[in-house]
Amino acid sequence: MKQRFALLLFVMAMLNMPAFSQQNHTLLVKAAQPTVAIQPTMWGIFFEDINLGADGGIYAELVKNRSFEFFKPMMGWAVNRKKFVEGEMLVINRGNEDTRNPRFLRVTMNNAAKGDLGLTNEGFRGMGIKKGLRYDFSIMYRQPDAHTKLHLELIDTTKQVVGDTVLSLTEAGDSWHKAAVSFHARETVLKGKLNIWFEGNGTVDVDMISLFPGDTWKNRPGGMRADMVQWLAEMKPGFIRFPGGCIVEGFDLTNRYRWKNTVGPIEERQLMINRWNIEFPYRNAPDYFQTFGLGFFEYFQLAEDIGAEALPILNCGMACQFNSAEVVPMQAIDPYVQDALDLIEFANGDVSTKWGKVRANMGHPAPFNLKMMGVGNENWGPQYIERLKVFQAAIKAKYPNFKLICSSGTDPNGDRFDYLNGELRKLNADFIDEHYYRSPQWFLQNARRYDNYPRTGSKVFGGEYASHVDKTVGITRNTWLAALSEAAFMTSLERNADVVQMASYAPLFAHAEGWQWAPDLIWVNNLQSYGTPDYYVQKLFSLNKGSKVVPITLNNDVVAGQDSLYASACIDAATNELIIKLVNASDKPQNNTLLFDGVKKLAAKGKLTVMQAALTDVNSFDSPTNVVPVESTIAVKGKKIELNTTPYSFSVLRVKLE
Repeated sequence: MKQRFALLLFVMAMLNMPAFSQQNHTLLVKAAQPTVAIQPTMWGIFFEDINLGADGGIYAELVKNRSFEFFKPMMGWAVNRKKFVEGEMLVINRGNEDTRNPRFLRVTMNNAAKGDLGLTNEGFRGMGIKKGLRYDFSIMYRQPDAHTKLHLELIDTTKQVVGDTVLSLTEAGDSWHKAAVSFHARETVLKGKLNIWFEGNGTVDVDMISLFPGDTWKNRPGGMRADMVQWLAEMKPGFIRFPGGCIVEGFDLTNRYRWKNTVGPIEERQLMINRWNIEFPYRNAPDYFQTFGLGFFEYFQLAEDIGAEALPILNCGMACQFNSAEVVPMQAIDPYVQDALDLIEFANGDVSTKWGKVRANMGHPAPFNLKMMGVGNENWGPQYIERLKVFQAAIKAKYPNFKLICSSGTDPNGDRFDYLNGELRKLNADFIDEHYYRSPQWFLQNARRYDNYPRTGSKVFGGEYASHVDKTVGITRNTWLAALSEAAFMTSLERNADVVQMASYAPLFAHAEGWQWAPDLIWVNNLQSYGTPDYYVQKLFSLNKGSKVVPITLNNDVVAGQDSLYASACIDAATNELIIKLVNASDKPQNNTLLFDGVKKLAAKGKLTVMQAALTDVNSFDSPTNVVPVESTIAVKGKKIELNTTPYSFSVLRVKLE
């Protein structure tokens, strides 16, 4: 209660108004005066492989370190044996023979029976196992004689078997072969493990040991975790930005994200340490690597699945300036630029082109119709501008209509921002990517940020933003106060849709036991997932985007903080509806009269969706719907609607024009 009262006092002091007094307001909606168009890409999503977002998250692989390529080759694995025999399990490094996947495990059996010699994989903070669900196991193997059987077991935390089968490896010789088998689980387990018992005599080499649930998104083999994708699909985002922010840069250039290593056969995608493995000592993640089973092809496919534009971000020849600040010399920048040109060919090229053929061989002969990409992430300084100019010249020369998203650094103000904003506008950059991780107070106080921006020239992409409530950790950072302040700020983005044409909250996903950064939009464990209050705010804006802004005013001014009210309005040409978004960020109810000017007639009822909660309220695995939108109807009286808003609330009203 002390924390809640302190927050309440904070908000009241911030807004400098008396508590517990009710206000009456008349808001004028000029429905017949649509101004600027709202782009289909206005509200999108930002994906980064942080917080176990990919491996251990949306990429549904359950086996950790499936190809023994971690720095510690047996990390994630435990050897089970009745009797120790020297050299019975050896990690072999074939080096130059296979530089992308050099390691495999050689197992030597001495008339082994089930229970004599085996492996256990612990998964990513365990394996989520669902009763009755099919599990698909596969393995690459090589053996001189056809003699090996694998006894596969899913076990719970007490080592009880909850699903099992046998797989015979029937091929012999010097070549590698793939074997697969499916079986079903008999119980639901939050933190299961996989046992593999070897039966036979002699040696067998094993690699790419894999286990996937049968309920992946669209039932794709080796695909994505369906519940996590479903959260995204239900938002109907205009774009998906990938593969992230800081992992694009890497802590040095050897650790940068290279899209070409993420396409083609799974076994040929070269694993790399995830930079979040070592970034935060207080949230160590020594087992955090990128297998790239979720690679650029899968990102493009995901965008297509959920109806979003793809927005890849590529390294510009600069590593993270907070880490190594390493840059590639200008005379060596060409390969980085070529990577960008090749990516456009991979996404859009005819199947007769080099990279278009790679895409086609992966099962997608039709182009993905990529329209834009980002050059660099949160890079700054003259060194960034110098490199960006080379990218811009090369890409625009070949693809003049292709849009480039350009970095304005890490912060929304200060010398670095001012320098970049000025230089990028001189270059007539298509989009300037602004990031703001700030307090709720900042979001409320910056509701007029874009009102005086230039209406022509470079557009703004709010590429990463989230309201950070101080002195909290993990899930408890995703409070209603944070989401409410974001909603207030987003009304200003919508009002200035001619300036801000794209925006996305960040980060997207977080594993409850594997997170490095909070707050986050969606939290998961091995079996469950839920949307935060921030998620539902994002979803309400995305599903109620509209097509053109219409003015909404209070006392002849935009509604941007007067008596803690924040509002935007738009018209949806497809449904012929007016959409009003109204935030009451105060601790008191507000009586609001909406007057609609320039309309002949409104429907007798409107659809009202409201989110309201105490400032410290959060959603959780135990209470996933504690803070969610509630729908109702509201009466329309002629050309007027009485919309009374509760304290700390966000309302979305849709009313039909007749």
